[in-house]
Amino acid sequence: MTTPASVDTALTASEVARLQRRVRGTLMAGQVLAGLGMGSTLSLGALLAAEVSGTPALSGMAATMATLGAALAAVPLARLAGRAGRAPALATGATVAAVGGMLAIASAALGWFPLLLVALASIGVGTAVNLQSRFAAADLAADATRGRDLSLVVWATTIGAVSGPNLIGPGESLGSWLGLPPLSGAFVFTAIAQLSAAVLYVLLLRPDPLRVAARWDAQRASDAARASGSTAPPPVAAGDPAGVRLAFVAIALSHATMVAVMAMTPVHLTDHGASLVIVGFTISLHIAGMYALAPVFGVLSDRFGRWVTILIGQVLLVASLLSTALGSESEAWVVVGLILLGLGWSAATVAGSALLTESAPPARRTVLQGRSDLVMSGSGAAAGALSGVVLSLIGYSGLSFAALALVVVVVVLLMATPRAGARSGAPAAADTAAPRR
Repeated sequence: MTTPASVDTALTASEVARLQRRVRGTLMAGQVLAGLGMGSTLSLGALLAAEVSGTPALSGMAATMATLGAALAAVPLARLAGRAGRAPALATGATVAAVGGMLAIASAALGWFPLLLVALASIGVGTAVNLQSRFAAADLAADATRGRDLSLVVWATTIGAVSGPNLIGPGESLGSWLGLPPLSGAFVFTAIAQLSAAVLYVLLLRPDPLRVAARWDAQRASDAARASGSTAPPPVAAGDPAGVRLAFVAIALSHATMVAVMAMTPVHLTDHGASLVIVGFTISLHIAGMYALAPVFGVLSDRFGRWVTILIGQVLLVASLLSTALGSESEAWVVVGLILLGLGWSAATVAGSALLTESAPPARRTVLQGRSDLVMSGSGAAAGALSGVVLSLIGYSGLSFAALALVVVVVVLLMATPRAGARSGAPAAADTAAPRR
């Protein structure tokens, strides 16, 4: 059967809706593979860095290099998507991450720490792919379901994030069987999973959703012009600068808030006598909060608007920070705070990503999405680096209170951004010509 983008005939809403369902399923499968490939290796990165470098002082470079890799890849991958389509961009990023897995094995065998840093940065490119997958899910989504479609791809990360660390044991056994150095076996899973994701994107993201979206937008604009009797070419969409600005700030600062508190929670808990079981349980619940309820926030953003859902996210973040600040001596309250922290991040990220997609001018959409991911990763890296200093100066409660300042900035900008100007995304404002699913 002929695919919608393979001929010059007009697209229909049903064709676009059918393609969007396939795109969404492919992206969700890719997220699962990526999570499986990265969940265990990023957990082992710090241990391998300490072993290869010969000093525990450099173990933190694992997370730093992975974050740096994600940040540096964000804009180039977005530009590649704008030129060649989503499939080449996502497949390229996944392939780089797979090569990173192979380099990590080589660095362990050679005992060469600089090569390990390059490997970890390359693996971090997989995070940039994961982030841009949520935008790919929104390319062909209808206005009334954009938040839901985007959030389902975010939710799929849960499977890999939870299952990935469980591959550490099998990875060790596989590495021993293959004669690989200790701690490097799990990186075999990274290479296989990321290469599988790359093949999946190339084979199943056809026709490319970003290219079909451009054609679909142009067709609807032309149809609207004909319906109005206009003979002039449709105007170039200018986008909504206020919405773009709000999305950038909400995504970046919500991420920075989450990283700052989350990164120091294990340190705080262990310093207060908590067992590693409690620490692991707390972080697991936090990760579940980040991803498991993403579809709920996607539906809320479609139903009540992006502005409202970003505000809900900030309220959850405030509740989280007050819980960790005022209940810092209670393991139970810290656990509650970390769950709320993940939920607040999820609401702000899902709604902010949907807002950015619909507010950016089509001609610059992919570039702005890449810049948003760059700022997001950079903000997280800066927050993670500064959080340790803040913790040592004013303690865990002080860190939580200090993080409230980031939430205040987002709320102030929310109040200064009219909901109409922010294109809230409520169904009443949805494009009736868009396909419904």
